[in-house]
Amino acid sequence: MNIREQSEMLEEKYLCKYACFSKNTKGRQKDEEKCEIRTEFSRDRDRIVHSKAFRRLKHKTQVFISPDNDHYRTRLTHTLEVSQIATTIAKALRLNVDLTEAISLGHDLGHTPFGHMGEHILNNLSPKGFKHYEQSLRVVDVLEKDGEGLNLTYEVRDGILNHAGNMTACTREGKIIKYADRFAYLNHDIDDALRAGIITQNDLPEEYIKVLGGRHSKRINTLITDIISTTLKNNEVSMSEKIESAMMGLRQFMFDTVYKKIGEQDKKVELVIDKMYKYYYENPEKMPPEFINLLKDYDIDTVVCDYIASMTDGYILKKFNQLFVPQTW
Repeated sequence: MNIREQSEMLEEKYLCKYACFSKNTKGRQKDEEKCEIRTEFSRDRDRIVHSKAFRRLKHKTQVFISPDNDHYRTRLTHTLEVSQIATTIAKALRLNVDLTEAISLGHDLGHTPFGHMGEHILNNLSPKGFKHYEQSLRVVDVLEKDGEGLNLTYEVRDGILNHAGNMTACTREGKIIKYADRFAYLNHDIDDALRAGIITQNDLPEEYIKVLGGRHSKRINTLITDIISTTLKNNEVSMSEKIESAMMGLRQFMFDTVYKKIGEQDKKVELVIDKMYKYYYENPEKMPPEFINLLKDYDIDTVVCDYIASMTDGYILKKFNQLFVPQTW
């Protein structure tokens, strides 16, 4: 019995019956020999962490574009906070932590530069539309490793695709990510907005703060504790009506104040992405070789979206300046 098989045996002894066991994965799109040391899900987690798309997250906007302050969140730090919250929940529920980590670390790999502003603009530009969760799946399936993809397991791919909106993952580990994502961005965006002076502590609606807590750590603890206890009680991944209602109320406050304020940058972001999209649509030969090669199998709209979405904030601004801003001698 090798180390992986021992780990699989330990999963059967320790994890609850509702967990997704590594040995029961539905498999990969392309068959490959199993690792002697790592389980299938821990192998996926490692592939994601070592991917180029994961490294680029450190230079992509969470809410604040290219912040000078070192303490504002980026898409990478958001991803790490989601992973920390999700694994805490998974451990308490005795679910598969490796699977939870893999999904959480990969869930935002397809995000555009400039955060959701970039996603919204690219969605309007492309005839086929653009959704970051669909692009995250495309990153791991196609774009990584120069078109080979990471060949992840079905359960990880399903969790990445179904972490947002009204969609539902097929595993409990995947269902956790949707909640952990919301817990993370709601609270760290409040923290960043306070730091930026967009809101003050007194602006936070008292009716929701009384329920969730006045401090960042208190709110996170309230949300995590609630989802754990409610899931154990209801036998499905869920929150109590009181806590979830307060969370959604606070979320709406953020949309009405902070996100609306940040959205005032939309016109500038739209100018940059619109120009870049149209330039590469008309001049596809100017894209890097790995994207030009994709044109053999995919249409121009899809590939241009692939290239634009892969860019970091700094890179797209650098390319924009090179292409459209007069240079001094």
